[in-house]
Amino acid sequence: MLAVDLDGTLLRSNMLHETFWSSFGRNWKSPFTAAHALLRGRAALKRHLAQTGRVDVTTLPYDAEVLAYVQAWRDRGGRTVLVTATDQAVAERIAAHLNLFDEVHGTGDGRNLKGSIKADFLQKRFGDRGFSYAGDAYADVPVWQVAEKAITVNAVPKLRQKSEAVARSTEHLTTGAPTVRAYARAVRPHQWLKNILVFLPMLAAHQLEVPTIGQALLAFLSFSLIASSVYVVNDLLDLGADRAHPRKRHRPFAAGTIPIEHGIWMAAGLFASGLAAAAPLGLSFLLVVLLYYSMTTAYSLYFKRRIVMDICLLAGLYTIRIIAGGAATGIELSVWLLAFSIFFFFSLAAVKRQAELVDSARRKQLTARGRGYHVDDLPMISMIAIASGYVSVLVLALYVNSPTVAALYATPQGLWGICAVLLYWITKTVMLAHRGQMQDDPVVYAARDRGSQLCFLLTLGLAVWSSAL
Repeated sequence: MLAVDLDGTLLRSNMLHETFWSSFGRNWKSPFTAAHALLRGRAALKRHLAQTGRVDVTTLPYDAEVLAYVQAWRDRGGRTVLVTATDQAVAERIAAHLNLFDEVHGTGDGRNLKGSIKADFLQKRFGDRGFSYAGDAYADVPVWQVAEKAITVNAVPKLRQKSEAVARSTEHLTTGAPTVRAYARAVRPHQWLKNILVFLPMLAAHQLEVPTIGQALLAFLSFSLIASSVYVVNDLLDLGADRAHPRKRHRPFAAGTIPIEHGIWMAAGLFASGLAAAAPLGLSFLLVVLLYYSMTTAYSLYFKRRIVMDICLLAGLYTIRIIAGGAATGIELSVWLLAFSIFFFFSLAAVKRQAELVDSARRKQLTARGRGYHVDDLPMISMIAIASGYVSVLVLALYVNSPTVAALYATPQGLWGICAVLLYWITKTVMLAHRGQMQDDPVVYAARDRGSQLCFLLTLGLAVWSSAL
């Protein structure tokens, strides 16, 4: 008999965390109801989360090598049993999907099937040394003590030594371990490009003194760390939707290349580091950072599933970076800059939704999973994207004729060239999204697209020419 653990062994994840984040993503009140369920014990907590968190077991990150090991055992005529601390109902759904086990035993009836309790259960059911057991954690040591053979999966060296000390025979399976690259991908450093917006107030006001640049750099660092914390939490909340997506399913938490339980510590550490970087910039900047974090959390838990509200909040999250730049440097923000930003980023947020809906239509899905839109909404979203973009260019054109420009720019006529470049770029971006030729995030797309890079350089050149000549 081969007994196999689930979390970290058969599965590159942890079902307690999976069900918690799934439940939390569906209802922001879930942590409070989960805490109430925990008062009745861990078994009650797992049952509660199993009922409130709807995890799709068909897309979970199973360990292919462990699955092959179990299949080979069965091919030799052996019997197999899935024995796990995961809730019984969830364990049965997983076993039914995999079709690899003769028996399934999980947590239920007030019994948390883990550690010494699991060891006693297996010993009574199959006899002393009557089974081999595959596990991955120190909680499995009591089981290996009564097993005929200990099979470790991706165990650390000390745990391997412990298993060899307590079991009659051992076998060690190494199927992969988290890498530094996977952790780096999880914090999404490419998304830090958005935080360049904190430099915009300094550039627009032509205040390029060394202290001001230093303050803006520190603001950039703070926002990048805070944003990465948000991305980690968002990935945990979106596990199910990401796994159903052809590209996002490769994200580290969705793919199981990073243990899901590491996510909360990563998010907390990044958030604390971001606040530490924000502290020297004063109370105003710190409050803006906290507002940004609150807005992103509200977006992840609620607003991303609400039509129009999600686009408004996304536009606000871009604009708040500019507000943060002003707070960090003490530069008063121009009404023109804020008006341009609101319309321009409203356009980009709509393009993001447009790209997602085009992708859903190509995969013959009526809705974008985890969003409130239907593919029939595409014409309206496209109209919003291009109309908002054109209004932002109109605001810039009106700004060119304002008294402020004459004081800041030697040759303000050069700014008309920027209007022309933006008209071209916005139109092309909406067209590419319409054709399904864009990644989900237009900012990341623009950073990688050669045409967009040329537009940026041309815009920068025009701005310098207008200022210096």
